[in-house]
Amino acid sequence: MKNLLQSFGIGFALLLEFALFAALSPHFFTADNLLNVTLQISITAIVAVGMTFVILTAGIDLSVGSLMAFVGVVSTSMLKLDLPLAFNFPFAILVGLLLGAASGMLAGSFVTRFSVTPFIVTLALMTIWRGLAFVYTEGRPIWELPEAFAVLGNGRTLGIPNPSIVMVVVFVVAYIVLSFTRFGRYVYAIGGNAEAARLAGIPVKRIVTQVYVISGALSAVSGILLASRMNSGQPNAGLMYELDVIAAVVVGGTSLFGGRGTVTGTFLGSMLIGVLRNGLNLLNVGSYVQQVIVGVVILLAVLLDQWKKR
Repeated sequence: MKNLLQSFGIGFALLLEFALFAALSPHFFTADNLLNVTLQISITAIVAVGMTFVILTAGIDLSVGSLMAFVGVVSTSMLKLDLPLAFNFPFAILVGLLLGAASGMLAGSFVTRFSVTPFIVTLALMTIWRGLAFVYTEGRPIWELPEAFAVLGNGRTLGIPNPSIVMVVVFVVAYIVLSFTRFGRYVYAIGGNAEAARLAGIPVKRIVTQVYVISGALSAVSGILLASRMNSGQPNAGLMYELDVIAAVVVGGTSLFGGRGTVTGTFLGSMLIGVLRNGLNLLNVGSYVQQVIVGVVILLAVLLDQWKKR
């Protein structure tokens, strides 16, 4: 029974959710609504991929939401430069990605070189990036952006929302990296037992730093997509996103103790929470009640994780 739950529990739960909401709402099981679900989860799901890498090494990254806001305002400000859009557009995205990677490098360096607890390091960075986002914009959003930028987060390709396509590409690449590369094996080994991994010759500090860089870069991707969806740079964007992201990873079966989990589970966890919120919206359940229900689901997922460890 335990092995069955460990392997298929999240899949069964998602299927039950689909069946329940399809029975309760005629608008749920439609192509438009299902595509809308993928669009709604895409931003947090992309960040959740990076968080999966971090948590697999028994770490945590609380800075992702604030980093999204900081990357969003800096990238959108680059679009305001008096330069041709053909230069500004890729330059703005590049600057955002470099900022995200630099944040991850900074977090990883503090964790590995100075042995500071990941919780404390990323909590500090969460405060720093949020503060810098407000300082950079003086508390005001950045408006009047090129129309082409809005297409990135609001446009569709072959009828599929662009953020959903980016999400799928990120998940596929992450799945390949974790399942079929040496780097992926090292990540699992470090999460299982960092000291044993070090004695086995695995460059623990380098790998841990790299997973934080991945988390930062993917947070930057989501920050740019979120700014594009809002067609503005908002210093208060991404508030509490870190909790949604961690919830998706944990509900998807990744252990907070490291060493166990998959990006497939993270995708299913993101879908589970996204479908739950979408279905509750269709049933006109109040937002406050939704918070309670999602919180209960997260708590049950953590209890299940504890039970599986025994």
